[in-house]
Amino acid sequence: MSSAKQMGRGQYRNEYIAALAATSSLVASVACAGWSSPALPVLRGPNSPIPITPDEGSWVVSLLSIGSLFGPIICGLFVDRYGRKPVLLVSAVPLVAGWLFIVFAESVGMLYTARLLHGIGYGLAYSLTPIYLGEISSNAVRGSTGVLVTVMAKLAFLFEYSVGPYVGFRALAWISLALPVGFVVLFFWMPETPYYLLARGNKKAAADSLRWLRRSSTIDEELGRMEKLVLESKQKGNPLKQLLLTSTNKKSLVIILLLSFGMQLTGINAILGYSQTIFSRLALPLTAAELSIVLALVQLGSVMLPTFLVDRAGRRPLLLASTAGSFIGLAMCAVYFTLDETTTDVLSPEPGAAHGWIPFVGVLLFIISFAIGLATVPFAILGEVFPKHIKAAANSVFGVITSAVVFSVVKLFQVISDGAGTYVSFWIFTGCTAATGVLIYLIIPETKGQSFERIQEIMMRRGRSNETGRECGDGAKGRPLLC
Repeated sequence: MSSAKQMGRGQYRNEYIAALAATSSLVASVACAGWSSPALPVLRGPNSPIPITPDEGSWVVSLLSIGSLFGPIICGLFVDRYGRKPVLLVSAVPLVAGWLFIVFAESVGMLYTARLLHGIGYGLAYSLTPIYLGEISSNAVRGSTGVLVTVMAKLAFLFEYSVGPYVGFRALAWISLALPVGFVVLFFWMPETPYYLLARGNKKAAADSLRWLRRSSTIDEELGRMEKLVLESKQKGNPLKQLLLTSTNKKSLVIILLLSFGMQLTGINAILGYSQTIFSRLALPLTAAELSIVLALVQLGSVMLPTFLVDRAGRRPLLLASTAGSFIGLAMCAVYFTLDETTTDVLSPEPGAAHGWIPFVGVLLFIISFAIGLATVPFAILGEVFPKHIKAAANSVFGVITSAVVFSVVKLFQVISDGAGTYVSFWIFTGCTAATGVLIYLIIPETKGQSFERIQEIMMRRGRSNETGRECGDGAKGRPLLC
C-alpha cells in the first residue's frame, strides 16, 4: 500500500524534470529581453564602455524583436525534420554567440549583432518549448507544466534586474552566458517527445520515451492513442494551408491576432525593457534599480494568479478585468508624466514626495492586471480554438506577428518619448488598451467549459448577423460582431 502511494506521489516526477529542463531555455532566452533594463543606463552614462545615442539605444532594445521573427520560421522548417529536442538545444547557440559579442563588443554594431542573435534564440525557444511541453505532459499535469513557461520567463527578468545593476557591463554578459550553457547541460539528458518519434516511424524509441516520462511500463493504450493522432495529422495535409484557407480557422485566427495586437499595444515590452530608465525619472527614495527589482518580484508573483482563475472565472471576464486594470494603471502613468513634463508648479521635485509613488503604483497595477488576463489567457484560447494538428502552425503565425508588433512598439517608444514626451507614449498605450477592451467585449467568445466541437460551432456562427443571441449561445449574447 505504501509503495502504491509513493508511486502516486512520484508518478509525474520525470515529466516535471523534463519540463523544468526544457523551460530553462526560457530563462536563458528571456534574460536577453531583461538585460536591456540595467544595461541601457550604463551604455548611456558618462562612463559608458560603448557610448550610444538615445536612437542607438532604441535599436539595441528593439533588434531583439527583429531577430525573434526568425525563430518561428526556423522552428517550422526544422522541428518536424530533426525533432523537438535537437532544435531546442540549437536555440542556445545564438544565445551564447550573442553574449560573447557583448563581452568583446567595441562598437555599437557588435551590440546590434548580439541583439539579433539573441532574438533568434529567443524566438526559437518561445516557439518550440510549448510544443515540447504539450507532447510530453499527461493530462493531469499539462496545466502546471504550461504555467512554467510564464514563471520561468519572469524569473529571467528578476535575475537580470537583480544582478545587472550591481555588476559591470561585461561581467553581466559573462554571468548571463552561463544560462544557455546550463540549459544545454540540463536538457541534453532529456528524451525526445513520443509524438515526434512516432511521426518518424520509430515506435520502439517512442515507447521507451513514454515509459520513462510516465514512470510506468503499461503505456500501450496511451501509445495507441498517440499513433492514431499522428496518423490523423498526416492524413489532414498541410496545417498552414488549412489555417489560412479554412473558414472556421480563419475566424479563429482573427481572434488570436486581435489578442496578439492587444497584448503588445499595451506597451508591456517597452515598459519592461526601459523600466530602469523610466523609474530614474521618479522622485522616490528608492533607486531605479531597486524599483525594477520590486517590479520583477510583483510580476513573478502575479503570474501565479491566472492558474487558479482561468478555469473558474472564465476567459472573457479575466480579459475584460485585465484590460480595465491595465487601462487604469497606464492612465495613472500618463497623467503623472503629463504633469511632470508640461507643468512646473504642480509636482514637487523633492525625493520622497507623496505623488512620486503614483506612476510606480500605476506600473505595478498595470503589471498585475496584465498578468491575470492579457499575458496568459490568449495562450489558453490559442490552444482551444484550433484543431490539434493546426496548433503548431497557428503558434508560428502568432509568434511572427507578435514579434513584428513588439519591434514597432519598443522602437517607437524611445522615438516618441524623446521627440514628444514620455507622456505621449503612455497616452498611446492607454488608448490602445481601451480599444482592446472594447474589441474583446464585442468579439471574443467565452470558451470556458466548452468542448472543441462547441467552440467550432461558435466560430462558424460569427458573421451571421441574422441570428439571435440565444442561437449564438451564452458566450456570445449581446455581441453583434460575434452573432
